[in-house]
Amino acid sequence: MIHDTSDPAQPPDPPAQTALPQEPSPRNLRGQDVDPASLAADEDEEARLPEQDDETAEPAAEGTLAVGRAAIERAVKLAPTSPGVYRMLNAANDVLYVGKAKSVKKRLASYARPTGQVARIARMIAATVNVEVISTATETEALLLEANLIKQLRPRFNVQLRDDKSFPYILITGDHWAPQILKHRGAQTRPGRYFGPFASVGAVNRTITALQRAFLVRSCSDSFFESRTRPCLLYQIKRCSGPCTGEIDFPGYTELVREANEFLSGRSRLVKQELAGEMEKASHELEFERAALYRDRLAALSAIQSQQGINPRTVEEADVFAIHQEGGYSCVEVFFFRTGQNWGNRAYFPRADKTVPPEEVLGSFLAQFYDDKPPPKLILLSQRVEDQELLSEALSVKAGQKIEVSTPQRGEKKDLVTHALTNAREALGRKLADTATQARLLEGLSNALGLPRVPKRIEVYDNSHIQGTNAVGAMIVAGPEGFLKNQYRKFNIKSEGLAPGDDYGMMREVLERRFKRLLGNAADGKKPDKENDDAVPQWPDLVIIDGGQGQLNAARQIFTGLNLTDVSLIAVAKGPDRDAGRETLFMPDRPSIKLEPRDPVLYFIQRLRDEAHRFVIGSHRKLRKKDIREAGLQEIPGIGPSRKRALLHHFGTLKEIERASVADLGKVPGLSAESARKIFDFFHPGSS
Repeated sequence: MIHDTSDPAQPPDPPAQTALPQEPSPRNLRGQDVDPASLAADEDEEARLPEQDDETAEPAAEGTLAVGRAAIERAVKLAPTSPGVYRMLNAANDVLYVGKAKSVKKRLASYARPTGQVARIARMIAATVNVEVISTATETEALLLEANLIKQLRPRFNVQLRDDKSFPYILITGDHWAPQILKHRGAQTRPGRYFGPFASVGAVNRTITALQRAFLVRSCSDSFFESRTRPCLLYQIKRCSGPCTGEIDFPGYTELVREANEFLSGRSRLVKQELAGEMEKASHELEFERAALYRDRLAALSAIQSQQGINPRTVEEADVFAIHQEGGYSCVEVFFFRTGQNWGNRAYFPRADKTVPPEEVLGSFLAQFYDDKPPPKLILLSQRVEDQELLSEALSVKAGQKIEVSTPQRGEKKDLVTHALTNAREALGRKLADTATQARLLEGLSNALGLPRVPKRIEVYDNSHIQGTNAVGAMIVAGPEGFLKNQYRKFNIKSEGLAPGDDYGMMREVLERRFKRLLGNAADGKKPDKENDDAVPQWPDLVIIDGGQGQLNAARQIFTGLNLTDVSLIAVAKGPDRDAGRETLFMPDRPSIKLEPRDPVLYFIQRLRDEAHRFVIGSHRKLRKKDIREAGLQEIPGIGPSRKRALLHHFGTLKEIERASVADLGKVPGLSAESARKIFDFFHPGSS
């Protein structure tokens, strides 16, 4: 799908004006532009299986059902006969279920019937004490509102799309005379053209690299671009045309950007024909170097189209959805096809009662899936869903163009759906197997350490610093579904009284901040921070500390001070010469233990510790990099963090700030003439 938020390109003098930003997505407060050359590939984590409701948790006793029916009957009397959305609430005023109907009165009346309800609906009715109704003008509006409320409120009895990751896009910027190509994630507020979605960050990075070879569009930041006095390495290796230093003129670069937009918009055949024609022309004119350049660009385009896997001939732009149910769980596999190319796939495991049929799960999933992203022109389904025509109409209204939702029965489109269904079946099988393995490891860990219960939430803590500088602590979380990366936390060490390199003091600060917050939330009756924390409790059953007896004592000190008695605690000390497989485990009031070098439980503990180490080292490096960038501004009196950020954003590098005149410094937003003079005098002592 392509989104254009830019104005037409303008020549260098004057530069293009920035357009007004769009309203950000509810899930993403701001966009994030990412350098495609970054080595840290942050691939999306797989979704985890939802926790299944216990059908016997709330028995639908006749008395309770009678109370629920009475509440619904009261709502029926006041309900409109027009389309709308209704919400069922329990005694705590929590939303149990959100539904839509063409006639709200008729739909609510069906719940008030004394017989004929399945067990899931009976449990919902039994817990209902109040019903709220919102009228809408059309059934289409009701469908869109229902999807929005389900994602926002996450009712227990609804099918829930469990996704806390935004999709990556390719962005060709529109706020600079020399547009930049980059990876973008988050709210699409920056002017430019967005192409996507891509299923993974890796697919975006590979595509951008190939596009640079094909169209020679720059990928550097605007600040880096403005500071160049000679072409960078990307120009030398023929991945950029060098607009920063005038190696290509404005019309020539604009033509390259046009070709890139055309290719990503689906007109790849036309672009390749144009390049082939230019290659032939250069060859006939005996300009073989220019012909070789066009040849290499054509080869890069062919590489983009060949590396995408299944590339349909008859499907230009479509999303393919297939659902498979097994073991009481559902898996929805989504394939993205844009410009006739496969841009990747992703598996989802929506939360739904095991009795909900697949067509109902898929229909609810689709409405929520497109709540925060634009739909393509064609949506292919593995099976027909309820209100399919209504869904097509609602998505058409949302997109502002005709959206077709179909269930193909033959041909290439049917083959695409079959392929997606096969992937859904395999993804659910792998997830069920991984979950079973994780469960066995957690049980083995409980037995090996003598824990009172099998842990459902494990928190692992570590800290990182260089001689006390840029100190940061980190917490990673693991549960029955593996690592829960959306619950990771980092802690910038704030204590000023700590001696440099005091690891024990850092660990005490991290644990104290973490558990004081948990205790505070419990005392205030606050709900969990994350919307997807339904399968894992907020309180850990086991805390693992990276360190030996000293770190264990530091942790015990905090646990004793906070009166934490129901959380198990262990410390993992590295073996002699830091050899993996010879770790020692320390536990309070118990002798230290060593597990066999090839014990699966030991491997599991090592994996937990190594993940915490990876996360904290990455957090420390980011903090250190930021500190290094600002190091030259630290000693300037009267220049705080906000002005530092403004200076670096305006000039790009410390070197450019040093070169700037007083007049140039005065152009920085938020910087007074006095501050500009002060900064200039700092870098040029004795000049005034």
